[in-house]
Amino acid sequence: MTRLNAFFDSRRTFLIGSLLWLPAGILLTTFIRFPDAFATPTMWFGMLAGLASLIVVAPCGLPLALACRQLWRNGYRQTAWGCMLGLGLLTVGATLLGGLLGPIAIVVYAIVLSLPAWIAVAVVSYLQRRRAA
Repeated sequence: MTRLNAFFDSRRTFLIGSLLWLPAGILLTTFIRFPDAFATPTMWFGMLAGLASLIVVAPCGLPLALACRQLWRNGYRQTAWGCMLGLGLLTVGATLLGGLLGPIAIVVYAIVLSLPAWIAVAVVSYLQRRRAA
């Protein structure tokens, strides 16, 4: 168990996960919505071309991932998981909608939807400082 915790507490694992969770959510949504379309080779070539556009989306997952990481470090692991799952699902949906409006909309949605997690980080930091004093 400690080996698994060491893996998830690794900086590399966190960086890779924080960059890939949003594009992975978009791909998973695509697989769920259009399962038959991936049986054709034409769709696979289209998906490979679409992966290039997900490079722009990858850094948009950082604000939420960093906020959840800070909650995790402060000892609020359940809150971090709750924020990541709840806000992550919401962010994937908003990013799919924002993709229709352009890359700037994706960035705005990702930042705005990470604000509740950052508010939780601020509250936790305030409470910890208050307890220490």
